[in-house]
Amino acid sequence: MARIAFLGLGVMGAPMARHLASAGHALTVYNRSPAKVEAWIQSYGGTGAASAADAAAEADAVIACVGADADVEAVTLGPDGAFSAMRPGAVFIDHTTVSARIARQLAEEAERRDLHSVDAPVSGGQAGAENGKLSIMCGGTDAAIAAATPLMQAYAARIVHVGPAGSGQLTKMVNQICIAGIVQGLAEAIHFTHRAGLDPGKVFEAVSGGAAQSWQMVNRWATMDKGEFDFGFAVDWMRKDLGLALEEARANGSRLALTALVDQFYADVQAIGGARQDTSSLVRRLEP
Repeated sequence: MARIAFLGLGVMGAPMARHLASAGHALTVYNRSPAKVEAWIQSYGGTGAASAADAAAEADAVIACVGADADVEAVTLGPDGAFSAMRPGAVFIDHTTVSARIARQLAEEAERRDLHSVDAPVSGGQAGAENGKLSIMCGGTDAAIAAATPLMQAYAARIVHVGPAGSGQLTKMVNQICIAGIVQGLAEAIHFTHRAGLDPGKVFEAVSGGAAQSWQMVNRWATMDKGEFDFGFAVDWMRKDLGLALEEARANGSRLALTALVDQFYADVQAIGGARQDTSSLVRRLEP
């Protein structure tokens, strides 16, 4: 049993923390909104903390799942950040999708303090977190990954060590680049199906067993066809992630024409009120 500080009890963090508690670990939880801490403790037990530093004191591991670069920096390096209280040898695992730059910065700071650090963004969405079936792409040293893996196994179906610090975040950018193109293709396919007068159910039956099949098609074709867009990962967050990928591309010389275009299509969805709808709402541009 490990003593774990879990920072961030949102739609992804809360179920991940629940899996850790179910696995027998002792959790101290922190969230900027105290009400979420209270609700989580009432449901699953554990202890609440008033700050990230309070949560991290005496912990074997600190796990974060917050919002963006600034949020991660606040809960780690801020005045009440976890790094100020973590004991030597403890491991920091960051499941937030952030820039590779801050992942490397945290790894350097962790090394200076004799801590381990793993950038470990996830894929699988809210359903993956709820079901304990996330795919986790990790950057860090071999020792850091070895310390983090037994804990992450509580909510992961796949854990891959892809390289040194920052590599997990870069791989998550690859993931989002792929999803952006696939969802746009799926949106156009559904739009074409409707305009051609085809039966969407029959079209799905015909094409989902062949080379066009994808996770997005299997899980989102029917809901996109019905105009249902309440499945977790919001357009606002996708635009944040694509922005990270486009920023990194400018730095490394990658040419991401399709990604840049789909990012602007998501801006259109935001403009028509879809900011908090899930990423499959991209079809709304074509099927108002």
